Amino acid sequence: MEVESLQREILELRKKLKGKEDELEKLQSLLNNSLFRPSRLSGQISLKTSSVLIVGAGGLGCPAALYLAGAGVGCIGIVDYDYVELNNLHRQLLHVETSVGQSKAYSAAQNLRRLNSAIKIIPHHIQLSSENALDIIGKYSVVIDATDNLPTRYLLNDACVMLSRPLVSGSALQLEGQLTVYNYKKGPCYRCMFPTPPPPESVTNCGDGGVLGAVPGVIGVLQALEATKILLGVPGILSGRLLVFDAADSSFRSVYLRKRNELCCVCGDQPTITRLIDYEQFCRAKANDKEARVELLHATDRVSVTDYSRLRASRSLHVLVDVRTPTEFELCHIPGALNLPMKDLKKQDGILKLKKRVEQGQTGDGQTSPVFVVCRRGNDSQHAVLQIRKILRSLGVSVRDLEGGLHAWAQNVDPNFPVY
Repeated sequence: MEVESLQREILELRKKLKGKEDELEKLQSLLNNSLFRPSRLSGQISLKTSSVLIVGAGGLGCPAALYLAGAGVGCIGIVDYDYVELNNLHRQLLHVETSVGQSKAYSAAQNLRRLNSAIKIIPHHIQLSSENALDIIGKYSVVIDATDNLPTRYLLNDACVMLSRPLVSGSALQLEGQLTVYNYKKGPCYRCMFPTPPPPESVTNCGDGGVLGAVPGVIGVLQALEATKILLGVPGILSGRLLVFDAADSSFRSVYLRKRNELCCVCGDQPTITRLIDYEQFCRAKANDKEARVELLHATDRVSVTDYSRLRASRSLHVLVDVRTPTEFELCHIPGALNLPMKDLKKQDGILKLKKRVEQGQTGDGQTSPVFVVCRRGNDSQHAVLQIRKILRSLGVSVRDLEGGLHAWAQNVDPNFPVY
């Protein structure tokens, strides 16, 4: 009996020893200065045992991931379907020149492991969809929305509400950035603010609208900060408030948002949306930028770049209008194009400039030459076609856009044409 009692005691002591060894292993994986950070030892252990999912390894996701990895968050998941391009590098600092052509998710994971090998990095080279979102998001404590398209924003919001996950949402465009936290402790969700999506023609992203590289850097770091605060359980979370950053004068301002809507179709008291839907159909826009995100025109109102190239080769009279900014136009353009930025289509000087060029392009028999409109990717040009048709309605001019824009021109017509 005494031997059995000693054996049981030894077994219990071994269990306690194993527990202490596991705890020591966690502590040893922390840098020495981790023990003296504001979160102290208990906070650092909380981060070590936490997990964050970052959706988008671009301008917002890269800085967010860097700071979360540096802080010692135990598990970081990265979702991105895209591949690294050279023109990403000015704002997506997790990727380097040798990463070009690689999966963004795997590129980010590889470089994060170099920063902190003691944490777990899980790359998800996949496009988040209604079919896989719940399964992926359910494995993480906090979600960071580092995307720049409406369908994915609504998808993430609905999935996070259904799984009771806080959603740290950020955005950056040109010189402005915004940040808030949705679905946190009875705070509002994205649908409380925006029950229905805006018209697709009113929406742009940083790829089309442009962004100063440091702006998503600022917002991405703040997203990491909010996620860290949520994991540590500290007060002052940006729930019910929108933080707006203006890079023009480096100012921040905080705007209070509406409270949670009790009638919200997702987070309300009696939700009517209880499963994920088709968000591309809901938003009438694509959830990726691999093809035209906006489809405003009928197929007959668009022309392929190869067909347009043949028209140029035949020396057929026409007018080509490039609606990009003067800076972009100076960088590269198709010879003979008229640079008329989108904003100038609403100004009298711009309208007169357009009409003068069209009238100059009249054929000998008095017929007005057709007008073609081009932009960077074939999105703004569709908006411009609708505007130009109104301006030239009295002239009966044919106005069409170049499908795919200058990116398609570089890919299918002129491989030496600069792509940015």
